[in-house]
Formats: sequence, structure tokens, C-alpha cells
Amino acid sequence: MFSFLFSHMFFQLLEENHSFPDPKLAEPDGLLAIGGDLSIDRLLNAYSNGIFPWFSEGDPILWYAPHERCVIFPEKIKISKSMKKVLAAETFAVTFDKAFTDVIINCANTPRQGQDGTWITDEMQKAYINLHEQGFAHSIEVWLKETLVGGLYGLKINRVFCGESMFSHVSNASKVALIYLSKLNVELIDCQMPNDHLLSLGAEMIDMKDYLDILQEKRNLPSK
Repeated sequence: MFSFLFSHMFFQLLEENHSFPDPKLAEPDGLLAIGGDLSIDRLLNAYSNGIFPWFSEGDPILWYAPHERCVIFPEKIKISKSMKKVLAAETFAVTFDKAFTDVIINCANTPRQGQDGTWITDEMQKAYINLHEQGFAHSIEVWLKETLVGGLYGLKINRVFCGESMFSHVSNASKVALIYLSKLNVELIDCQMPNDHLLSLGAEMIDMKDYLDILQEKRNLPSK
């Protein structure tokens, strides 16, 4: 299926096989495997097992399965008083799957503090647009008048929305997208890796086993 690189302690994927090693074997930083491709079959197999690609332009494809997962339970999302006012004012219009390509391009091109360049490479963009065209990847768009000012995209696996990236060109736009997502037919939002912005909105860390149990529908979620 795959070879094991003892010097680096992660797995080398083979082109002809879309399987992955057990996510529990990932390194402490979450790195599990290297190589393979971004075909639909491989990506769907990865996400169904709690694995996602994350690499920079010019690097080989790296696959991660963090031992702890940053997630948001929709019923626990934090909406501040000021944010409630923004929502009540209906300043923004929100759509679903109306401009997937525009969203992913904006996610790739929007500068981020402390980040040089983007991991959403041209190869990644093509792969996820392909997933979207096949009905597996989705986007939420936030509009100010008729201008796209925010949004997010990701994959829906069973009852989990596996978020990939979000962007915001005006204050609160990405928050609106996330709040809108929490009201759709999802029971868990996978944020992959934590940051202060997500934690301020109610994100929390759960063990990989608990995440996989939810992702693969092996146990019931807490009742709302």
C-alpha cells in the first residue's frame, strides 16, 4: 500500500493506491504521510478518515491527521451582542454554492497577518473546484450590495462540514459566513487547526478518536 520512511517517521504514499495509514500513527505535529495526488477518490478517502492535505507551493503533498481537532459544535457558537446587531441589520446577503471558484480564489489571494504566501496552491484550487463540480465541496458567500466581501469553503462528510479556509474583506464578513454555516444541516464544523479567531467564536479542541467517531457516525452527538 505505502512505504515507511524511517528517517522521517511518516508514510510515503504510492500513486496507484488511494489508501492511507492509520491516523493514530501521525507525528506529534499531525504529519502522517507524503506524496500521492489530489484526485477525488484520494481526497474523499482522506477526509473520511480525518486526514487533510496541507503543503506549500513547490513542496510535495503533505497529509495531516492532528491528534487533537479544532471543532465548533453549531449550538455552541458564540455570537456577540455587536454581531447580533449586524445580523439583525441584514447588512450582508448570504448565499450557498453561488460562487465557489471566486471564494477559493479569494481565500488563496487574501493576505493574512504573519503568513507569507498561501497553501491554497493552483493545484489545490483545481482539486477542490473539481470536488465542487462533483457535488462534494461547498461554499458560503457573503455579499455587501453586489460585491463578494467574505466567504468560506470545505467538504461535507456525513454530518460534518470540513472547513478548509475563509476570507473577509470587510469587518465581520467571515463571521457571518461561519454563523450561516452553523445554521445549515451540519452537526459539527471541523476547523482543523486552532487560532484565536476561531476560539473566540466558540471553537474547542477534541480528541481525534472522538472526532472520528462523529465523522464516521459511530456515536451520537450531544443533544441540543
